[in-house]
Amino acid sequence: MHIHIISVAPELLDSPFAHSIMKRAKEKGLLHIHTHNLRDWAINKHGQIDDYQYGGGAGMVIMCEPLVNAIEALQKDHQFDEIIYMTPDGDTFNQQAANQLSLKGNILIICGHYKGIDQRIRDHYITKEISIGDYVLSGGELAAAVVVDAIGRLLPGVLNDETSALTDSFQDNLLAPPVYTRPADFKGWQVPEILLQGDPKKVADWRFEQSFERTKTRRPDLLGDI
Repeated sequence: MHIHIISVAPELLDSPFAHSIMKRAKEKGLLHIHTHNLRDWAINKHGQIDDYQYGGGAGMVIMCEPLVNAIEALQKDHQFDEIIYMTPDGDTFNQQAANQLSLKGNILIICGHYKGIDQRIRDHYITKEISIGDYVLSGGELAAAVVVDAIGRLLPGVLNDETSALTDSFQDNLLAPPVYTRPADFKGWQVPEILLQGDPKKVADWRFEQSFERTKTRRPDLLGDI
């Protein structure tokens, strides 16, 4: 998979993709992440990519010209399955969205900044708008990193145990069950006996029950689809 990201501050994306699972995915050649500085397509020698809002109001807006030039330059070499805009008023990102995007081959992500991008870009180029929650960040870079991480870990071969992703929270609209590791007795706190008995079916049934009860208690809204 190839993911291209257009950003006003691409250096913010260096660290999230340089460690752990994302680093492993890149080293295996399973995930290719390309960051692009929007100022490379600035409209003048001063690096301008934004301007004041029509109608007045606080905050600058990313202009059409540099962003269109960036998108179209990348489209010459890549056929994108999705052009995604990270914005607080987009569709809330969830596991199902991550699953769907992980099946794509080429994705372009545009990071919002300032007061956002000119609406005409959203009308004519963007195919999907994504929010990671009901709050506002200084820019879309951190949100883009969240989306890329959620997608990247689902790619076949990225995780050492590919079944791990299938038991994560929100797969099947359930939260993950409690997990334990050694020692079985720590300060008198005991691991549930059923996990120590070695019966896979009983363990699977217990985990489902725990997932259901945890979801019922913490996120009952998820159970409407079950």
